[in-house]
Amino acid sequence: MSEWLGWLRRVAGKTPSALVSIVASEGSAPRGAGTRMLVTGDALYGTIGGGQLEYRAVEQARAILALPPGHWRVQDYPLGPLLGQCCGGRVRLLIEHLNPAAMDWLADAADERTLVSTFHSDRVDRHVSDHALPSSLSARGDRPRAGDRLAEVIGQHRRPLYLFGAGHVGQAIARHAANLPFHLSWFDTRPVFETIEGVVVVPEAAIEQCVTDAPDDAAILILTHDHGLDYRLTHAALSRSPCAYVGLIGSDTKGARFHARLTRDGIDAQARARLTSPIGVQGVTGKEPDVIAIAVLAQLLQLRIA
Repeated sequence: MSEWLGWLRRVAGKTPSALVSIVASEGSAPRGAGTRMLVTGDALYGTIGGGQLEYRAVEQARAILALPPGHWRVQDYPLGPLLGQCCGGRVRLLIEHLNPAAMDWLADAADERTLVSTFHSDRVDRHVSDHALPSSLSARGDRPRAGDRLAEVIGQHRRPLYLFGAGHVGQAIARHAANLPFHLSWFDTRPVFETIEGVVVVPEAAIEQCVTDAPDDAAILILTHDHGLDYRLTHAALSRSPCAYVGLIGSDTKGARFHARLTRDGIDAQARARLTSPIGVQGVTGKEPDVIAIAVLAQLLQLRIA
């Protein structure tokens, strides 16, 4: 995720700060490449996984704050032999004293854009690009030297999540999805929900077009206030080109009735097999909105990235 951009905007320009970045990892490691934390003299923002790795990284970060802004170093940590962490992987960290005068690139930084870092002996220069660029840096081999370049996609892929219904469960899903790798598009037909941030109120006659317009990697969640509307949206979702997930809230009985009606309306078995109903990971039986939301989002996080 890219919360670290917010830390830089809020903190690094006002307080001496060191940025700790996982450049690369391999094997069993607590966090992956692109994970960051910000360290000041008396505060920590974020985590690179905790334990001895993070303890050592914070020590290194606070030590580098004694050097002029721009200074950086790369440190390799074999987690088992060096730190005694049982995960046993390997992590390469970049630790740098941020220079507030060299952070203009932050204005262009956003999820899924490419951040390009070029190493110099006394600084790391950065710019943001819309083009994917190769990078050869890894957790082993030569460490970065002056002239080397690291290119990385900011954040991570955010799956489009098309959520139909702004009732209690819909609100819980939207609330919990906010810090997860989803890009939420949220719809309802009832004008009363216009006051909820993020909800797009769509005339009932036009709402099926929202399903049609969803990208192929989208997850579509259907949980409106009306079974008739649920059916129309389910029919539209199974009639279009396949998407990553079509989920319908409700009981086994509701799902069986919808399957029978879909069969009568000409939706073939292959298309019907793409419908998940009930929604949520198996074994979670609570009916509270937050419980349902967490179970559903956990199921969506299991989807493969195309």
